[in-house]
Amino acid sequence: MLRHFSINTEKTYVHWLGRYGRFLKDPAVKGFTAERKLETFLTRLALSGVAAATQNQAFSALLCFYREVLKVELTGVDALRARRQPGIRQCPSHEEVTQLLATVADLYGYPTRLIVHLLYGCGLRNSELTGLNLESISLAAESILVRGKGKKERMVPFGDAVREALGTYLPARQKVLAEARKTSVALLINQRGGRLTTRSVGRIVKRVAVARGLPAEVHPHTLRHAFGTHMLEEGADLRAIQELLGHERLATTQRYTQLSTKHLMQVYDQTHPRAK
Repeated sequence: MLRHFSINTEKTYVHWLGRYGRFLKDPAVKGFTAERKLETFLTRLALSGVAAATQNQAFSALLCFYREVLKVELTGVDALRARRQPGIRQCPSHEEVTQLLATVADLYGYPTRLIVHLLYGCGLRNSELTGLNLESISLAAESILVRGKGKKERMVPFGDAVREALGTYLPARQKVLAEARKTSVALLINQRGGRLTTRSVGRIVKRVAVARGLPAEVHPHTLRHAFGTHMLEEGADLRAIQELLGHERLATTQRYTQLSTKHLMQVYDQTHPRAK
């Protein structure tokens, strides 16, 4: 059934079909329509903190399954794609993020404030965030050593908001470790002194976003995307954003930021000599 796909794509699709098959055994989804089953599965995936690109793979695999294998034409699939296919399609405004950052506080015993500021203030991936060690932070240089995809390293600067959040969090972190009688190299730890997971970060970001009136689809990658998009809108050089985000190719940054037609027209009107 997948003969027209590459070997890697076929393996990916088989993986997601297997996970979806296990999901369908949940009694809670019995009687759901195909569309509702698909949306429920994708919602659970988003809540688990899975990366946006991975969620897109799952969406494509399951859509293929329904259309090509079961010969089911899902009604309203375009609306479903717009609502649920994650990643660069949705980006909170600068005002929304500013309000979020101004009101966010540590919740549920987690360093929520620091997490949100690092995701938006430094444009980190969820996996990069949870992979940070205490030694990754240089308060003197106001920068973070980030190990990204392919174990490639990059230095990312941070501002006053991150510094203040670190100043509040680090003593609390030490207290947790002392009470748990543990040591850890991890920067972000849970209440038991273990390294914070990407799944926990995903849940924290979603809870905070929903509490502040942002869409339920907000996840860690949303804040990373907002970091790049807002910098671009403020006039930052695309190659500088590429370096900060850790993209190997400039084309990735261009797709990631997705300049809006409105922004392009504004830039044209403000800069092109014939636009006056």
